[in-house]
Amino acid sequence: MSEEQPAPDTAEVAPGLVLAYNPQPEPEQGRHRRRKGGHDAMANLRSWNPRTRLGRMVRNGEITTMEQALNSRMPIREVEIVDALLPNLEDEVINVNMIQRMTDSGRRVRFNVMAAVGNGNGYVGIGMVKGKEVAATIRKAIDNAKLNIIPVMRGNGSWESGVGGGTSVPFKITGRSGSTRVTLLPAPAGKGLVIGAKGKIVLRLAGITDIYSRTKGQTRTTINFARATYNALNNLNKSKVSGDQKKRLYMSTGRVNE
Repeated sequence: MSEEQPAPDTAEVAPGLVLAYNPQPEPEQGRHRRRKGGHDAMANLRSWNPRTRLGRMVRNGEITTMEQALNSRMPIREVEIVDALLPNLEDEVINVNMIQRMTDSGRRVRFNVMAAVGNGNGYVGIGMVKGKEVAATIRKAIDNAKLNIIPVMRGNGSWESGVGGGTSVPFKITGRSGSTRVTLLPAPAGKGLVIGAKGKIVLRLAGITDIYSRTKGQTRTTINFARATYNALNNLNKSKVSGDQKKRLYMSTGRVNE
């Protein structure tokens, strides 16, 4: 195990590093409380020795927010970067599938796990990993989801809504994975998430609370349904939007300070 590193000696540091060196007692969060077990993200941050340029910039206090990290255009290759910039991410397992295969030496069992992470306020990621043991594979899937985290564009694009901040998507957008297509449509505040159960997980972690949806293809395929929902949110970031449209639809990307 690597030795604990000294606390960063800077005026501003990432919020996760502040929590790592100044731990606070955490109350139970009900059904969605943080996972307990051998993995301790805060302990990993205290012993973190960055191996990438972005990691060193986060550790030294040159980058203190996820927005700055994404604007740097440098790839996120270390899980500790996300833990430092977005501490206390909520995670949820979307699918655990056991795969059995007969070989000359006997039956081989492996597990295919998909997990999602998000802060419930403009950031979400999903990851899928294969492994021999369930617990270790779930941990790897969560870490992989953190490396795939994206900002989510939210807005108020429904004609039924009044003026104000958006809790839905700003306009219709479609995501695809395999034969599954998921189309997200703006909904007024209070409507809820009108989408399948796995799509709800991704949208809830992203901070979207109201949505209409249409689906095509093999929607019973859990992995493809969740990934298509994620791809739709990612496609929002690739859409070209004018400044006037952003203002008219109350669009915001990433975290919204309340």
